[in-house]
Amino acid sequence: MIRRSLGSGLRSAKTVPLWAAKSAHTTGCLVRFTLGESIVRENKERGFTLIEIMLVMIIIGLMAAMIVPRFAGRSEDAKKTAARADIDANLSNALDLYETDNGAYPTTEQGLTALVAAPTSPPLAKNWKGPYLKKKSFKDPWGNPYQYRSPGTHSGDYDLFSMGPDGVEGGGDDIANWDETTTTANTATSSN
Repeated sequence: MIRRSLGSGLRSAKTVPLWAAKSAHTTGCLVRFTLGESIVRENKERGFTLIEIMLVMIIIGLMAAMIVPRFAGRSEDAKKTAARADIDANLSNALDLYETDNGAYPTTEQGLTALVAAPTSPPLAKNWKGPYLKKKSFKDPWGNPYQYRSPGTHSGDYDLFSMGPDGVEGGGDDIANWDETTTTANTATSSN
C-alpha cells in the first residue's frame, strides 16, 4: 500500500493500493509521495549475512586449494627450461663461434668470460672477433654460475652445465650439454 499526502492544506493521508499509483514505476517497493509528488524508495534490502560471507570464503579457499598446487611447480619448470635454452642455444652457439674464429675453445681458466672479452691468459685468441655474447654475467636461473670445462670429461670439446636448483654438482638435477635430452651443436659435431 502507498501513502499519499493530499496537499499542503490537508493533514490526513490517504492509502492507495500500489497498482493505483500512477507515478510509481517500481513494483514490490514501498513508495512515499511527498508534497512535490517526488518518489522516495525505502530501501528494505539487507547486506550479506555472516554465514553467506563465510560460505563464499570457504568456496574460494577450496578452489585455491585445487588450483595453486598445479601452478606451484611451473616456476621451477620454467627455470629448468631457461637453463637448458642457455646451455643448448646461447652459450653453445657462442662457444662454437669462438672456436670457428680462433681454432679452439676457451680453456677452463679463460672460462666463459672469453666470450665477452678477449682472453689475456695463454693461449691467446688468434682471431678474436667478439664479443660473442652481450651479457657479462653467466649465471643460471638459480643465481649460480654456469660451469665450463675445456677439454670436457663428458662431451669431448667442452662440458657446460648448470648445477640445477640444489646448487650442487652431480646432485641429480644438473642440466648439462652431455645429457641425452639436450641437443647441442657441440654434441652433434663431437660425435662425427
